Amino acid sequence: MGGGHARHLRWRRGNDPGNWRTSNRSSSTGGLLMASIGRSSALLASGTVVSRILGFISAVVLARTLGLVGSGADAFALANQLPNNIYAIVAGGVLSAVLVPHIIKSHLNPDGGAAYINKLLTLGIVIFGLIALLATLAAPLLVSLYAQQSSGANGAGFDSVTVRLAVAFAWWCLPQVFFYAVYSLLGEVLNARGLFGPFTWAPALNNIVAIAGMLWLGTLFTGSVTTAGDWDSLEISVLAGSATVGVAAQSLILFGFLRRAGIRFRLDFGFRGVGLRDTSKVAAWTFGMIIVTQIAGVVQSNVASLATATGDPGLAVLRFGWLVFMLPHSVVTVSLVTAYFTRMSTAVRDDNWVGLSRDIRESLARIGFFMVLASAGLWVTSAHIAAVFSSNAAAGLGVVVSLFALALVPFGVVFVLQRVFYALGDTKTPFYIQIAQAVVFCVGAVITAIGPTSQIAFGLALSLSVSTWVHALVMGLVLNKRLGKLFDVTEISSLGKFVLALVPTVLLGWLTSEFINDVFSVSITSSLTTHLVAAAVVGVVMIGSYVGSLLLLRDATTRSLLAPLRRGDGDRT
Repeated sequence: MGGGHARHLRWRRGNDPGNWRTSNRSSSTGGLLMASIGRSSALLASGTVVSRILGFISAVVLARTLGLVGSGADAFALANQLPNNIYAIVAGGVLSAVLVPHIIKSHLNPDGGAAYINKLLTLGIVIFGLIALLATLAAPLLVSLYAQQSSGANGAGFDSVTVRLAVAFAWWCLPQVFFYAVYSLLGEVLNARGLFGPFTWAPALNNIVAIAGMLWLGTLFTGSVTTAGDWDSLEISVLAGSATVGVAAQSLILFGFLRRAGIRFRLDFGFRGVGLRDTSKVAAWTFGMIIVTQIAGVVQSNVASLATATGDPGLAVLRFGWLVFMLPHSVVTVSLVTAYFTRMSTAVRDDNWVGLSRDIRESLARIGFFMVLASAGLWVTSAHIAAVFSSNAAAGLGVVVSLFALALVPFGVVFVLQRVFYALGDTKTPFYIQIAQAVVFCVGAVITAIGPTSQIAFGLALSLSVSTWVHALVMGLVLNKRLGKLFDVTEISSLGKFVLALVPTVLLGWLTSEFINDVFSVSITSSLTTHLVAAAVVGVVMIGSYVGSLLLLRDATTRSLLAPLRRGDGDRT
């Protein structure tokens, strides 16, 4: 990639954004680029919203089918998480860190990057096919790595029957590694080519297939889903098999959009001569960062599995809590940053450092606007949201959601700043910062493991939130020192106003929730619809209070975001 510019920027003293040069083309087309960001973000968000709504429905159906606690729920939660973990180890951050900048650079090749893309896709298909095969064969080993096994009748962890059930689920789930990789490869190629929609809409198909599989399971199961010994081979294959078929559909459908991106895909095994060695060098540090993350993940999974035998909130509760946490992050942060990342990479390639600095500030301000509100919203409505999944163990899930919500803002900041480092071609610095985050989390997890199993899920959720704040603060300080004057008075002022606006917002939200509970006798055993409506009403009240408060405070970010609505112009965000 344009690594020369990035390296020069890193080691040059006095990197004042005021001295960065920008091209005439960039300055003359700034408005068009902002409109493009707006349209891309809106398209990404619309697909993500639909996919996440279906994902939420899928999670609710799963929770009401398997429950939130018990050996059945925890065994499937572990097995269905394994392919995500394996994929993350071998490729997750590597693809995001490397592909977009390199694909954008490959546009300058005489063939427009076609050879690079075909070779990259071919290499990915071969490598990840082999990795998926090896991971599937290693299912028993992986289950034993990620779960504590009980040593006796009253021991904490998975008993032998639960371990066998988790392994059986894993045989079916682990082929997902291949399809996740194909989905990410194709998605990054399409994104780099400016075709954003398919990547965010494809998961909708996955969720439809998964929902169908769970509904089918509901007609088959005759025993107790919380008892590992009551599962037979057909029921296992329907649940885990439909999950894998859904991921396969999500990935394979993207092949149909390559031609629209100007790519005629064909297998090309001539891997020399297109810069893949340079790609692997950049990816090495990212691979190390993912390994650090997964070590922390192994610690979390083992500690969480201690709660299974006692029927306390554990793996499944944490997984469902994380799904709720990811809703606002995926809809807003991922959609905005995916569009901005392509532009940031282009800015680095073109030496447009003023544009890069502007995009960082804009993306952080806009994400902050939404995530501060979302964090407060999840905190206030966590009890209603948890009851939507299940009345059993809903109290535990509600606490986990509220604790995860504390990490929404720093998680979004990390997501943005990591991609700034990636655009600069620097994956080494994020690796070292990730170590600091992992150490903080693991210390919290070990302390949690010493305490009662009833508090395990809560301790892990809090540990993650605290470590994410550490991650964001360290990354922000390092990048601000490197780029110079990255955060100015306007951004700091906006953040202060966001927090100030929360005071009336949280108060009104809490009062509205209490009013609904008292007047309509809403309790944890009320219907799913009742809790959905209650959460929606509280959410609308909080949105109105938050936006109104920020307008009274004359916040520039809020006025900028609302400007298209006042003009009736949907092209900009």
